[in-house]
Amino acid sequence: MEILTTCRIKRSIQDRLLHSYPSLTFRFCDDIKEAESYLPQAEILITYGEDLTDDHIYKAKNLKWIMVISAGVDKMPFNAIKEKSILVTNVKGIHGIPMSEYAFSMLLQVSRQAKVLYENEQKHQWDRTVHMTEMYGKTMLVAGTGAIGQEVARLAKAFRMKTIGLSKSGRSSEYFDETGTMDQLLDKVSAADYIVSVLPSTEGTKHIYQTPHFQAMKKEAIFLNMGRGDAVKEDDLVEALNQNELRHAVLDVFEQEPLPENHPFWYMENVTITPHISGLSRYYQPRSFEIFEANLEKYLNDQNDYINVIDPERGY
Repeated sequence: MEILTTCRIKRSIQDRLLHSYPSLTFRFCDDIKEAESYLPQAEILITYGEDLTDDHIYKAKNLKWIMVISAGVDKMPFNAIKEKSILVTNVKGIHGIPMSEYAFSMLLQVSRQAKVLYENEQKHQWDRTVHMTEMYGKTMLVAGTGAIGQEVARLAKAFRMKTIGLSKSGRSSEYFDETGTMDQLLDKVSAADYIVSVLPSTEGTKHIYQTPHFQAMKKEAIFLNMGRGDAVKEDDLVEALNQNELRHAVLDVFEQEPLPENHPFWYMENVTITPHISGLSRYYQPRSFEIFEANLEKYLNDQNDYINVIDPERGY
């Protein structure tokens, strides 16, 4: 059995896999171009999920399982995968810690005016009139109540915040005082001081945030998107920020990445831009391969209760 990677894997993880599974053949390639010649023999493929095309899937004649070491699978060639009945799993759940820490670091830098303080420090300017706000006792709306959203809500409780969670199902979820469906988004944003979006990219979430949502937000609201960039209609957000319909936007994801150099967001003082790094952590791959190895044991023992199975029809 051959297991092929199309992404650079830490040496320590490679060594552990080789030691733990001596009967399996591992082909550790750093990218899809290097991996292409090994595709026909591969039974298991490990990828970040953004490098595969229909041609790669058809070329991988023996492929039975794709392990995506990412939570986002919106760029996967699901038609070809579905046609060949290939199992797809991902690492949903491992992003909760780094992304929730990112969210609060960004929200706090806005509330506590970190940018202004840094600029004043650089100018050696002693200014005690900088306007500070507290997160204590405020209301946070989290769109997406999975593992990431739950961890964001758990941390919000340390600030004695009220938490509202919205999801497709609307089912109750831990650490949320109130839950509802995404159909209620327009009604609920008006109650929130902080809106945190961790939505995946699906047909149902594309451009879900538009002018009416931004107009419904409080003037002092802070909007943070660390899910997928296409959830936001960017022109509408630019206009809303120019009209001061909300206080600030923290954006880690965008419709086009990298964000074009001439995009209006770069020039706006009430926008914080980060380059799609909310989920980055030195523990990312170790956590990913804990899930892979758990699923590999199931695969080798003909068990079917895999962790994080993706439905090709739904795309998540």
